[in-house]
Amino acid sequence: MVSENHKKGLIWGLIAIVLVGLQPIVANSRPKIIDAYLFSTMMNIVQFFIFLPLVMLERRKLKFILKNSSGDDSTTESLLNGWKNNKKLLFLIGLIFTFVPLLLFIGLELAGAINGSIALKSEIIFSILFGYLILKEKITKIQVIFSIVLFFGLFLAVTQGSFHGLEFNLGVLIIIFDVGLYMLGHSFSKKLYDRKELTPNQFVLFRTLIGGTILASTYFIFYPLKNLSLLLDPLNQLYFLLIGFVYGFGLLTWSKTLSYIKMGKTIILISFSTFITAFFATLLLGEIFTIYHFIGILIVIISIVMIIKEKDE
Repeated sequence: MVSENHKKGLIWGLIAIVLVGLQPIVANSRPKIIDAYLFSTMMNIVQFFIFLPLVMLERRKLKFILKNSSGDDSTTESLLNGWKNNKKLLFLIGLIFTFVPLLLFIGLELAGAINGSIALKSEIIFSILFGYLILKEKITKIQVIFSIVLFFGLFLAVTQGSFHGLEFNLGVLIIIFDVGLYMLGHSFSKKLYDRKELTPNQFVLFRTLIGGTILASTYFIFYPLKNLSLLLDPLNQLYFLLIGFVYGFGLLTWSKTLSYIKMGKTIILISFSTFITAFFATLLLGEIFTIYHFIGILIVIISIVMIIKEKDE
């Protein structure tokens, strides 16, 4: 019998699947005049204002718990103020996440939404790699084997069964590199989570603040001042809000899912978001979803299941 918490986790997970699946669609359907640099900047700014009130509410709750604690509540104190002792590491994480959305949007433009969405699922491989290198977690032979199988599925989908190296999409390579950066940043943040010195909401707030500030302050080094007019176009504003919404609330629903379902099962659940991307990419972007995409996605999902199963054991 499915527990009530499990049902809630599945509901939040389904919402997360849709939001994650829509992210490449919003990115690739934006007006062509919006460059990846500006799009990344505005996404960070919108996400910052989504998470700012959440962090403020979270801090109020932690202060209330600390105030009413009967003894020395070092855990709550650490969650409340632990970030102050990790400013250099947080800046490094923020610097990493400055490039993550920029490379992602460039990669998606070149790869297409479907191929890009499949490439994003390589994050599980970087998760176990950086877990081994940074967090000293073990890697098993089964995980290595299915990491290779996952890349086989990705290669099958991107080359449409030809397995010709020259046909491997440059955008996919950029996204795979970007996923590596993304998971490197998360590996550093996990250390802070484990030490109870950072909350997920604080993490998103700091990374968007740092990333958004760097991108906004350097934008006009590479682009003309007249691009300021892009901020005044209502259609552009809509896409700035949309990309911030699907990413920001995608993170929130991911966190809510994790509060009810284990990490491994959540990752498996989210892997099905590629089918959402494929559906809307075919419907709205004119991309063609082939049998090679379908088989490749299935291979990728099966590989993720096996890697997670081994990790949990």
